[in-house]
Amino acid sequence: MNRTQAQELGAYLRYKREAHGISTRTLAAEVGIDMSQIVRLEQGLVSAPKGEVLAGIANFLELPLADVFGFAGYAAPNELPSFRPYLRAKYHDLPSGAVAEIERSFTKIAKRYGTDGPRTGEDEH
Repeated sequence: MNRTQAQELGAYLRYKREAHGISTRTLAAEVGIDMSQIVRLEQGLVSAPKGEVLAGIANFLELPLADVFGFAGYAAPNELPSFRPYLRAKYHDLPSGAVAEIERSFTKIAKRYGTDGPRTGEDEH
């Protein structure tokens, strides 16, 4: 995982943790790791987080494992990530502006065919 991917994963996890009103200390205790590991992960300083740590975080925060693994560039068994994590994992070399352009195009196409695509916040960080 490159630095940009690590930062996007960290921002996603921090946003979701804060949305649940959970402290880094509480999350770390629930996952069974040191609080500094959560802080470093959320700051985008961990380039290769352990899958079991990400799975523990996803489980406690009730996040789709495929989404968390998608941001990290890992494959999740038996699940597909939401659109944004998929794009970021699959096309990690694209600039964020290009990914945003693809997302806008997808939203237009989905609406044309009678769906709204991903729900607000479903694949956002």
